[in-house]
Amino acid sequence: MRFERSRDVSDHRGCSDGVIVAPDYMGGEAVMVSADGQVVPEFLPQNWLRGTRALRQGMLEHILHRGLDIFASLTLLLLTLPLLLVVALIIKVDSRGPLFYRQERVGQHHRRFHILKFRSMAVDAEKPGAAVWATVGDSRVTRVGRFIRLTRIDEIPQAINILRGDMAFVGPRPERPVFVEQLIAAIPHYADRAAVRPGLTGWAQVKYPYGASIEDARDKLSYDLWYIRERSLWLDLRIILATVRVVLRQAGAR
Repeated sequence: MRFERSRDVSDHRGCSDGVIVAPDYMGGEAVMVSADGQVVPEFLPQNWLRGTRALRQGMLEHILHRGLDIFASLTLLLLTLPLLLVVALIIKVDSRGPLFYRQERVGQHHRRFHILKFRSMAVDAEKPGAAVWATVGDSRVTRVGRFIRLTRIDEIPQAINILRGDMAFVGPRPERPVFVEQLIAAIPHYADRAAVRPGLTGWAQVKYPYGASIEDARDKLSYDLWYIRERSLWLDLRIILATVRVVLRQAGAR
């Protein structure tokens, strides 16, 4: 999607491509929002975050969100425990290497943490210091890895990250530090994703396929920023239900 700046950003008049100009929730400068749940990052006011629902939530809302995170992650682990045990055994039989894969990611307020996933790639898939985007048909992925990526089973151990407080159940997907530095330099307001905890799933994940380029990252950012602007418990529940549909369709995995 491409957006064009409206001549007047002081009202709600529709713009091209289904974009409307909407006021900040605190009555500040207007932002450009699309009908399908995107915010135009190029035209955001500098201090737009102050008027988002994510940053205006009270203590009760924070407690409810954290309660949802804990409940959803524990439920996910308990319901999938037999499956996880079988997958763990198959991974060990299929290829040499550790069962889990730990990788540094950037979390809320740019705090770094180690994400936990089932290993889906061969050992030493990357040369030291050479971070590489995952691609369709990636040759580094093992036979079992292709299946657990397609079904998103490799992501389930991140429920432990959620219980530890590194992540939320819903939020922008956490990215690797080397990519974050590149994307902050290339895309306006990319750093604003760190205003909330990263998530196991998110608005961008249910609206946009897996991204493997700066252009994909820009398009996904527009969804992440919309989520930050509109964040609520009800929206999180909608995203969780939408995630179930995405997983069942096996869409967007690489």
